[in-house]
This record gives sequence, C-alpha cells and structure tokens, in this order.
Amino acid sequence: MLFSYLSINLFKVTSLLNSKQNQMQKTRLLKTILVINLLFISLVNNAQTPFISIVEDVMEEISVNNYEDEYIDWSNVLQELSEQIEHPLNLNTATRQQLERFPFLSPLQVENTLAYIYIHGQMQTVSELMLVEAMDYETIRYLTPFVCAIPVESSKKIELKELLKTSQTELITQLTIPLYKRKGYKDKYLGPPISHSLKYSFRCADKLYIGLVGAQDAGEPFGALHNKKGYDYYSIYLLIQNFGLLKTLAVGNYQMSFGQGLVLNSGFMMGKSAFLHSTLNKWQGIRKHSSTDEYNYFRGIATTLDLGKRWQLSAFYSHRLLDGVVNEAGEITSIYKSGLHRSESENAKRKAATMQLVGGNINKYFNYLNIGATGVYYVMNRSYQPPTNGYRKYNINGSKFYNIGVDYAWRYRNIFATGEAATGTSGWATVNQLHYEFSSDYRVALVHRYYAHDYWAMYARSFGEGSAVQNENGWYIATQLSPLKCINLYASLDLFSFPWWRYRISKPSQGVDGAIRAVYNPRLPVNIEVSYRFKKRERDVTGTQGENILPTYQHRLRLRLNYLANELFSFRTVVDYNRFAMQRASQGFQFTQMMSYNYRWLKLQLQATYFDTDDYDSHVYVSERSMLYSFYTPSFQGKGFRWSAYARYDINPNWMLMAKFGQTIYRNRFTIGSGSDLINSNRKSDVDVLLRMKF
Repeated sequence: MLFSYLSINLFKVTSLLNSKQNQMQKTRLLKTILVINLLFISLVNNAQTPFISIVEDVMEEISVNNYEDEYIDWSNVLQELSEQIEHPLNLNTATRQQLERFPFLSPLQVENTLAYIYIHGQMQTVSELMLVEAMDYETIRYLTPFVCAIPVESSKKIELKELLKTSQTELITQLTIPLYKRKGYKDKYLGPPISHSLKYSFRCADKLYIGLVGAQDAGEPFGALHNKKGYDYYSIYLLIQNFGLLKTLAVGNYQMSFGQGLVLNSGFMMGKSAFLHSTLNKWQGIRKHSSTDEYNYFRGIATTLDLGKRWQLSAFYSHRLLDGVVNEAGEITSIYKSGLHRSESENAKRKAATMQLVGGNINKYFNYLNIGATGVYYVMNRSYQPPTNGYRKYNINGSKFYNIGVDYAWRYRNIFATGEAATGTSGWATVNQLHYEFSSDYRVALVHRYYAHDYWAMYARSFGEGSAVQNENGWYIATQLSPLKCINLYASLDLFSFPWWRYRISKPSQGVDGAIRAVYNPRLPVNIEVSYRFKKRERDVTGTQGENILPTYQHRLRLRLNYLANELFSFRTVVDYNRFAMQRASQGFQFTQMMSYNYRWLKLQLQATYFDTDDYDSHVYVSERSMLYSFYTPSFQGKGFRWSAYARYDINPNWMLMAKFGQTIYRNRFTIGSGSDLINSNRKSDVDVLLRMKF
C-alpha cells in the first residue's frame, strides 16, 4: 500500500516537471506533494517509534556524564524545555537564537532551516523538516516535540487582547515526606523533616513572564525562628521579551550567560555528552530564575536592547546576599552554596556577605561573523580570604574583582568556529571550537581550552573536565556519523592536563577521557543504545600525604533497551558496569527495569534497580522519573535494591496531580549516611506529592 501511494505521487511529480506550468506553481505543487508524502511516511513510522521521554533522555545523558559538578541545578532548563513542549516554537517565526538553544541542532542545521523558510516560504507541517538540507532522522525525532509549523501573516499586528487570550497562570505546590528520621532532628535541626515548595507563574505568549517561588528544605523552620516570614527562600522575577527595541528586561531574580561562559554563565552547561554540539554554550543571554537553586542567580535588573544595524547591548546590576563563613577578623573564608539553614550553625552562615556586580555585553552580528565583549565588576562588603594552601594556593582573595572577555562565532557553509578569551583580576583563559559537517551523516568537532591556574571568575562555567574554569588545559575531539539511517555512532577523546595541584592530587597531572556510543533505532518498537567510557587520571594514595601518586583507570559500560509493547505500555532496561583500578581493582554494576503505562489522563511508572558495588570508586548511577521540572539521578555504593512507583493523574486540562514513592534497601549495612544525617536503618523511603493548577 505504501509503495502504491508513493508511486502514484511520484507519477504526479513527474507529470508536473514535464508540464508547461510556470516555475512558481511547479515549486509550490512539488513542495506540497513531497510534504504529503513525508507526512504520511512520518505517521507510519511514528506509530512504531518507541515512546521515549526526549527531555528525560537528554538530561540523563548530561547528568551521568557531568556528575562531578555537585552544584548543577537542572530545574530551570527542565522547566524551559517542558514549557517548550507545552508551547511549541513556531518554526515560521523562530529566530536564530531560539533554534540555537536546542542541544541537538548543529549551527548548519539552524542556518539551513532559516534559509529554507526564507527561500521556499513558510512551512505547512513539521514533517517538512525532512526537506531541509543536513537534517537527519535522529535530529528530527528529537526536535519534533518542541516545535510546530503554523502559517502567519507577517503584516498582521498582534493586538493586546489576542496576547491576553494566550496568557496562562500556573500554580505548583510540592511536598516531600521522608518515612525515616535523621540523627540531627533529635538535637540539632530546628524544623520538621518535611520539605515543600510553592511556585506561581504567569506567562503571556513568549512576551511576559511573572513568577514567585518559595522553598523550604527539610529541617528548616517554617514561619518560626529565623524564618518568621514563612519559607526559607524566596525568588521573585519579571521577564519581558521582544517588544520592539527591548529584546529582554529582567527584574528580580535572573540568570545570565554570554559568550562561551568564561566570564559569566550562571545557568546550564551541557559539557561532555553524546551530542556533538553539546560543547557549545547554547543558553545565551538573560533568562528568568524560576528554580529553587539558592546560589546560581543574580538579583536586580538586567536588559538587552536591539540597537539596530545588527547591534545588541546588554547591561545588568545585581545586589544580593551570600552565605559563608566569617572569621574573627571579619573576613569571609568560604562561600556556602547549599542553601541549607537547618541548624544554628548553618543559620550562622546565612547572609554573611553582600555582593554587588555591574557589567554589560555588546554584540555585533555580520553575515557570517558575530563578535561580542563581556565585562563584569564585583564588589563585596567583606574581604574574601579563602585558604591558599596546597591545591588552593591560587585562590583569589580581596573584596573587588573584575573579568572581561571577547568572544566570536564564525560560520561559512558547513564550517563553524566559536571561542572566547577572558582575563580578570589575575590569570587568563581561552576556549576555541571548530565544527565541520562533511554531510548530514558525518560531523566532527575539535575543542581546545586553556584555563590558567590563577584565573578566577565567580560565575564562570564552560567546557572542561573540571567544574571550575581554572587550572586546565586540553584538547577534545568528537565525531558523529550515521552509516545507516537506523544507526547513529558517536565517539570522543579528551586529552587534558592540570598545570597545578588539584583536590586529591599533589602535583601537576594529566589524564584521558574517551567515550563511544552506538544507537540502533530501526523505527520499530525497539531502540538499543550501547556506550563505553574510559577515563584515566592520577590521584594521591590515601595516607601518604602526596608522597605516593598512582594513575587511576575507570571503565564504564552501559546497555539501554527501550521497547514499546503497544500504545499503552512501554519498557526500559538499563544495565551498567563500572570498574575502577588504582592499587587494587573494584567493580560495581546495576540492573534497572522500568515499566510505563500511558493512557490519556493517567500515567504510571514502576521502576526497580538492583546494585552491587565494592566501594565508592565503583559506585553506579540510576536515573528515574521525578516530579515536574525536576530530575533525579541518585548514586549507589554497596549492595542493595531501589524501587519507585510514580503516578500522574490529569484530572482535567487545568488540574494535575503527581505522586511518587521511592525506597532504597541496603543489604550490607544497618545505617545510612553519617553525622547529623545518619539514619539508623538499612531502609530509606520518601513520598513526593505535587499538585499543579492552571487557570
């Protein structure tokens, strides 16, 4: 039947090309027929494509490969991606900046998509992406949930009443109840063991965002003691976008990122992952801060203006309080990033210092070249004097700091290059990338970074082996190819070195990080992924005070199988193996089975994990579904079992209820945790409940 359908339409196309109709009619008719064919094929294939949560897959890949950065907060990105699914981006009105945010789109694919719409006119359906040069099936599969194709009249002015009709108000409340008791609640923690949060947001198209966030961590008092105003943490934001010359205006709490993040990147950086273009800093500009992260944000005002003639100017000012430890001399010796205020000692670190910063960014856009410059100046009311011994020898100190950087992005046909160079109160840093696309099936990327041992920027985050833009030099090469439409291969190699000491290594050191990933996606109910990662680094032998240093070798192997039984049931199997060797070898593995049920207003998921590891070095990671706009990837060491049950009930279009129960059981211990967080049991169980209201 499919063959007959395509044959009939192919005959129509042939007849068209042989006719004497004018070229414009030929082009339109040919385009229409091809789109119908592609849409038909897409519907046939999508009916057999396994159900996979695109957002969860992307975030799992990132979190597992960047687990060393303990202060990464995913909720802002998850919320933006989730909002993009609920309010798809119209390809016919999309800007370059909006398309570049998708981590799976290459610069060439962005350029070709915009060029296609400019040359051929507005898209009639998302399936028309298959006509865009350099687009491949895997990329379209990832992109489809986030975009739509709705024809628009360019001359039609949008009335205020029409904008208000698209407005949406959302209220989310979440509660986490632990079914266990930590040691600290007996004599140390001041509040109840329950954590909860409240989020209010108002959205008007993509023009206006208003929000309020209140959050309370477990153990913090609510409406009492040092939190007499209710929640321990509040965030208020106002974001206006795309009003004439005003590109962005943020008031309250916001995030920023410019260039490649060497000067400013308070938000999200993908780093090493199985996406070739994940090395690029795609979340540019000023954005709202709508998460419960209590450290990576600014508070004040920020704006971006479109000056015309392809000039953009951003300016910002922030005034906020920092948690930290203050010594007898009135100096702040460390900055406290966790945001926990459960005990008197933790509360004593609260609002220890005031930090103000002011700065700006300017960009000039040419046809094939973008050039920008970013500058920021910090002022603290206390002198920052962190320890400067051992690996911390080159920590910055003082009360006034600055950073300034210049970035560029150049593209020509299938070549894309980008980079940034920055300096500051001391040291300098640079990162440069070259991406080349031989075809839609074969791409390669090369990244070089050099971060001086004494370079320092408080809110910098860029590509690298470590979490800080400091004390690192390296070359990274990655390639992605599709020898067949159903097979996608990815390989990367990172050669890095550290000019000065690092944590647990008392000398300059070097290492290797290599990864291979293969995905088999035959557009049938089965999707198979196999990945292998090897890492070699150096480390002090415990107890030798740095006199004995040995290399470490780590091997990680993963097999992931997705299977769609029918429209209601889907399954996922994940097997991980981790082998770590230094003086002796240790190993760990985990086996996870997930079953999901999806029927209109009801979604259920049951997941079980068995893990067995020798020690911390051989620990394993497991990802499981969590509450709205959150992501949960716990790590396990020892022997035990983890299971969770998740349910989502869409009561009606305006009300949604989520609940989750999770329990971890250890077979080789009778306590969990240590210190004030000690649990006198081998079981740890939690209940999460979330209610969302839209009106």
